[in-house]
Formats: sequence, C-alpha cells, structure tokens
Amino acid sequence: MLTRRDLSIGAAALAITACAKTSGPAEAKETMKETQMSDTNWANLPEAEWKDRLTEQEFYVLRQEGTERAGTSPLNNEKREGTFVCAGCALPLFKSDTKYESGTGWPSFFDVIDGAVGTKVDKKLFMKRTEYHCIRCGGHQGHVFNDGPAPTGLRYCNNGVALDFVPA
Repeated sequence: MLTRRDLSIGAAALAITACAKTSGPAEAKETMKETQMSDTNWANLPEAEWKDRLTEQEFYVLRQEGTERAGTSPLNNEKREGTFVCAGCALPLFKSDTKYESGTGWPSFFDVIDGAVGTKVDKKLFMKRTEYHCIRCGGHQGHVFNDGPAPTGLRYCNNGVALDFVPA
C-alpha cells in the first residue's frame, strides 16, 4: 500500500532529479557514442542538437567546415594501434596503420576505410581543393591532396578535433 511518506519521498526524488545539472557536450558525446548504432538519422540532425552534442570547437569544424589551428591536436602524436572515428557520429574513418607524419601539423592518413567518406569541391581560399566529410553525418573532416606516400599517393589532412581515437 502506498503511503503519504512514500509519495513524499518519491516527489522529493523527482524534484532532485529535475534540478540536477544537465549534461554538457562531453557527457552528451559519451551518450552519443554509446548509441551510435541506434536509428539516429545523423544527416538530418537539427543544428540545435549538434550544438548540444559537440563542443564549440567540434561544432565549428564538423558543422561549419572550419579548421583548427595546426599543431594543436593531441592526435598528432597518437601512435597506438586502433581506429580513428568521426567525432560527430563515431563512424570509423581511418585505421591507425594508415596514419603518418606529414609535417603539416594535422593528423594525416594515406588511406581511408572504404565507404567512410564523401567528397566535394571546395573553392574557398581562391583555389580548388577536395574536401572530405563523414559519409554518415556529413561532418567536415579536412581535405585530401595528391602529395601523400605510397601506396595511394594521397594525404587525407584531417582536423584532429573532428576525430576521436578508439584503441584496439
């Protein structure tokens, strides 16, 4: 039988839960990663939801096609075996064995996981470049150039903030 005391305790617990600190971008990002295989329609997520899920810098790069300052990403020095995934939706984009030091100040890869990225022509900065983005969420990753090492000759120059690293 439900008593007034039980109702009071329940109401107090509900009030405390409602007043608790809401999660910020870091917490939302962890939740997002846990649910990455859900039925989320990543390509059509509203801008407000992206702002809630991402840090300010991640939003700037992934959603507004910005560029982080060279040499600022901790992923430049990442040498462990694993997978580099999109910071927006956690889609695997690069295997660690395709990463190399390009000297540019951004994480660089000579190959991408098949089917993981799409490309488009970027005519900003008064030149024609090939921009690439996550095929699932459309998040801007960087640009691909034809000056990379063998076997592909390509250099996927990636914004580190647009990636997360998952150790093997």
